[in-house]
Amino acid sequence: MRGIDELVNVDDPAWPELQGVLSESSVPVHVLPRDIDEGRRCLLQMQVTGRSVLGALALNTGGLIVDDGWLRVFGGGSGPVAAGRLPSLAQVNRFPMEFDPGWHPSTGLVVGHDIVGGVFALNGADPAVAGRPGEPGRMTYFAPDTLEWEAMEMGHSGWVSWLLSGRLETFYDGMRWPGWREEAAALVFERGLSVYPFLWSEEAHADLAATSRKPVPMREVLGVAADFARQMGPSDPGFLGDV
Repeated sequence: MRGIDELVNVDDPAWPELQGVLSESSVPVHVLPRDIDEGRRCLLQMQVTGRSVLGALALNTGGLIVDDGWLRVFGGGSGPVAAGRLPSLAQVNRFPMEFDPGWHPSTGLVVGHDIVGGVFALNGADPAVAGRPGEPGRMTYFAPDTLEWEAMEMGHSGWVSWLLSGRLETFYDGMRWPGWREEAAALVFERGLSVYPFLWSEEAHADLAATSRKPVPMREVLGVAADFARQMGPSDPGFLGDV
């Protein structure tokens, strides 16, 4: 196991290049201020270095707010969640409070949420055992309009580049309504949008613009999706993150 100094003090950190990508992105993105102690806690438990984009986000940011708030990418946390700040990777994934070399996320690492209950997670060592599609170390997405996990053919760094490339419009086709950007921007970070009829319903698929939305705790958005997935979907979606 590597100590925190070995993880932080690297010759070729990813952060300078990532800063350039963030500043040049055509997608609206806001970099939240970091909590350095929490970021170092994330890095130590994940055992990733500052050479990786995952490590760079944990160490140098409190997270990213992408597309005017539609998507939250978790980093080192931006302060107490109760104060309306974004939780850290450690908080979202329930890391031990003290470093535990034997602890690993049981189903994979949750790295992002969108405001309608979509979950982006990095597969662990054995996705099949966890009931997830795709290869180890590759990204997956829990889709709130199908209540299923979908494999993404990319790792975490590729996913971050993809988020900032402008391809989210195509990815979210059928899940965004007129005025979604303003509704997303108005939310505080611990809240998401409850959509009714539900996104997985025939009514929503037929006419998304006719749905009603209201801000609710993000925990509720995820909980409702998980409950319906267990009742109606192909399988229990498992852990979707603690917010």
